[in-house]
Amino acid sequence: MVDFLRGRRRLRVSVYKPPCSFWFLLLFGIGGLVLFIHLQDLSDMVLQQAPGRKKRSLMVNRQHLPDSQWKRQAATPGSREHDPGSQRVTKRHRKLLKTSPVLRPHTNSSLPSSRRLSDVQESRRRIVREVCGKYRSNISRTIMPHHVSRIYVEDRHKLLYCEVPKAGCSNWKRVLMVLAGVANSTQEINHAAVHYDNHLKRLDSFDRQGITKRLETYTKVLFVREPMERLVSAFRDKFESPNSYYHPVFGKPIISKYRVNASQTALKTGSGVTFREFIHYLLDVHRPVGMDIHWEAANQLCSPCHLHYDFIGKVETLEEDANFLLRKIGAPENLTYPSFKDGNPKAARTSTQITQHYFSLLNASERQRAYDFYYMDYLMFNYSKPYKDLY
Repeated sequence: MVDFLRGRRRLRVSVYKPPCSFWFLLLFGIGGLVLFIHLQDLSDMVLQQAPGRKKRSLMVNRQHLPDSQWKRQAATPGSREHDPGSQRVTKRHRKLLKTSPVLRPHTNSSLPSSRRLSDVQESRRRIVREVCGKYRSNISRTIMPHHVSRIYVEDRHKLLYCEVPKAGCSNWKRVLMVLAGVANSTQEINHAAVHYDNHLKRLDSFDRQGITKRLETYTKVLFVREPMERLVSAFRDKFESPNSYYHPVFGKPIISKYRVNASQTALKTGSGVTFREFIHYLLDVHRPVGMDIHWEAANQLCSPCHLHYDFIGKVETLEEDANFLLRKIGAPENLTYPSFKDGNPKAARTSTQITQHYFSLLNASERQRAYDFYYMDYLMFNYSKPYKDLY
């Protein structure tokens, strides 16, 4: 009888113990489900870039402008972080980019000049749309005050110009002042009048209706520059020349945090910041002092994924692009983009060779992180990688 009961207990246990094949099938099914979800996600991202796929409209709607937000906001340190739509570029993004076709402008040098330049503009706008669709498709389309805070308004010719410092902005402000009737010639407008006399209105100074109307009906203009070259230009201008603002406000905390055994003179004046110290500050998530518009990324300053820019110019083709735009908006025939250098006129313009010299002072890791910082600018505005060892 005892043996019989023991046999029944063994039988009961064997009934409730799943066989090894059950666990194998269960794990196989879970793995298949995970793989299916991953492939589905990849296919969705590829579909966003498929030719002919309808893009989500970037035109601002009136309901996208909350009344409570339209009080003029001062620029705040760390502006790179204040946009909830800002995303870090992940390794997955890089992998997808490597498997995507390289974006090249479709232009024909044999076409007439106006047609060729129109084709260039269409290509630049298309690339921005595609990059925004790929990397910023999930951001809110609500237009907030900081999205338009860098935009200058010229009502007579219905022009909106987004200011990107170190990308020809001083001379562009001179052009806007002539268009507005503030001056007769760009040559007669000095540096102080451009930057401190407040002759030009900003878009965020208007009420909600005024902002909406101008965004919908005016020509929206953005000029950009190769990111590393723009960064070096800003460093040379603000830290290698006497400056009563940038040396004490930025130089002192930078030297204090990043220089070992700094002299009392350097700590007191903030003068003599090295390019490597400046890069360490730029890449530090706990910066001792906030960001500045002169080295903030262009896509953060001008929000091209929120605002559908009609004209995207480049410093590399500055005079040709600028004068083409002036003719399109009906500017006076005698008005052309000025070519003189505004700040530090005796210093050489920051060129590709000068930029390479400064970045040769950094190690490979520092160059890579600087490239990562401006990665979205490189993608949106179709600039090539400046160094072969970057990934």
